[in-house]
Amino acid sequence: MTLGAKRRFETADWQAVHAYNSERIELYKEKASKVVQLVSAVTSKDITSTEIWNDAKLAYAHLVSNHSNYEIAETFFNSIFCSIFDHRYIHDRNIFVLPSRRLEDKPLPDYSIYVRYESDDSLCKMLRRMLDEYGFAEPWEDIERDLESICESLSTELGIDRNIADSGLRIEMLESVFYRNKGAYLVGRIVRGDSIHPLILPCLNNEAGGIYVDTVISDQDGASIIFSFTRSHFMVDAPIPSRFVGFLRSIMPNKTLHELYTTLGFSKHGKTEFYRDVIQHMRGSDDKFVEAEGIKGMVMTVFTLPSYDVVFKVIKDRFDPPKQVTEEIVKEKYKLVSRSDRAGRMADTQEYTNFIFYRNRFADELLTELLRVAPSKVEYNDKWVIVSHLYVERRMEPLNIFLSRATEDETYHVMDEYGNSIKQMAAANIFPGDMLLKNFGVTRHGRVVFYDYDEICLLTECNFRQIPPPRDEYDEMSSTPWYSVGEFDVFPEEFRLFFSGNPRARKAFEKMHADLYDYRYWRKLQEALNGGMVFDTFPYRRRKRFKREDSNADLTYDSVMSLGDIPQQ
Repeated sequence: MTLGAKRRFETADWQAVHAYNSERIELYKEKASKVVQLVSAVTSKDITSTEIWNDAKLAYAHLVSNHSNYEIAETFFNSIFCSIFDHRYIHDRNIFVLPSRRLEDKPLPDYSIYVRYESDDSLCKMLRRMLDEYGFAEPWEDIERDLESICESLSTELGIDRNIADSGLRIEMLESVFYRNKGAYLVGRIVRGDSIHPLILPCLNNEAGGIYVDTVISDQDGASIIFSFTRSHFMVDAPIPSRFVGFLRSIMPNKTLHELYTTLGFSKHGKTEFYRDVIQHMRGSDDKFVEAEGIKGMVMTVFTLPSYDVVFKVIKDRFDPPKQVTEEIVKEKYKLVSRSDRAGRMADTQEYTNFIFYRNRFADELLTELLRVAPSKVEYNDKWVIVSHLYVERRMEPLNIFLSRATEDETYHVMDEYGNSIKQMAAANIFPGDMLLKNFGVTRHGRVVFYDYDEICLLTECNFRQIPPPRDEYDEMSSTPWYSVGEFDVFPEEFRLFFSGNPRARKAFEKMHADLYDYRYWRKLQEALNGGMVFDTFPYRRRKRFKREDSNADLTYDSVMSLGDIPQQ
């Protein structure tokens, strides 16, 4: 599936890109299930005894000790054990709660994952050699134009003299190309003395037989957004994942191991690394888990550790009115998000079963609240608190709280982001349903991200309608609708209600995104999606894109797609 990403990019087969992205997520579970079925056939002993698993772990660790991907193999062992024991008896005696050794101690084969280019000529000539060696099946649309744009950008942003050789400069590029949605990303780094800068070249297919470089990213923040937790995982051939992770950390030192393994497509091992990170963090801190900041949810109760930038979300046993969804429906909604193109606007969520916390790290008020709203999911004693099912997401500042202390300029910026967030989710065929400000968060980069999924659905399933005019004075004064409302009916005119109590935010929003109140906007977008349109949602500002003669204003992450911008099929 991963190796086929190159061909799908070259042939602009965007529908297949999304299909394989979802299918790859399911593949791990399918393979693990088959192994679970086979385990009992390899021994006459009782596989439901933890004793045999202690022996099996020792034997397995020996078998994979010289494997270049031993850490991935250990996570697979954990998956089999947890499937058989329903995520109980999680202890380092039975599974690899901790790695068998540190990654940096692992003997690796003599295998380089990147190509080094020395500056023995001008910058443009060095970059020309680099681009020529990537070898796409389709030709470059205009390689001289792209080289000029790249060199000009690097000269301006990093102060590199483009015309002379610089013996202190080298470029190191990963051999594997990172594919996601409609983009192919060439990922590397520029090394000058002790300084390291990212070098990321997003490449696009013009769908007429040519590849072009759309921009260059050479700063840590820009690189971090490309590898954001709000975007789908890459398709990338990573023969030794740990080396890829090490390389990426050199250009994004603030990224954690679990974030990078996940973005490379190793989401199960990302979960393993996150659990280890939580354990390590708790050992080095002493603050307590508390309820998360913000308005309490009707479906979820949310808690966090103030010194750790994630939140833990637990589905309540009973939902507050007027919510009518069930727990199974909520789980399906979260599953839908994990298999969708998150378009940079929906937080990645990891699902855990029987997550174990230290009891002395729980504030008494939090434990009381959990036992009140989700007693079926919580077990505890003097040592542990075990939550039988929860989701983990990156912590963000709730949008309603951000607005309560925002300046005029910050309000306009963040409401523009809020509108773009809704539009870009819609372009990815996701309708958020409940668009209350409290359901969106603001990241450290100032971007607005959706994180409450219990009412999302596919945009193409909705029936967008205009509210019919009242028939008479009685209709006009009625407190109930004078028209029928179907299960999938949506009336965009009612979106104004999401700004109740915040007229300043509403004014800013309507100045930039009033078209979202128009049912025709949504219907036209539905027509495009139903016709097979796959929108661009690239992780950089539109102003960063290089100029081209036929450059379009497709949906980069800050674009304002109005009704007239949606293409006809």
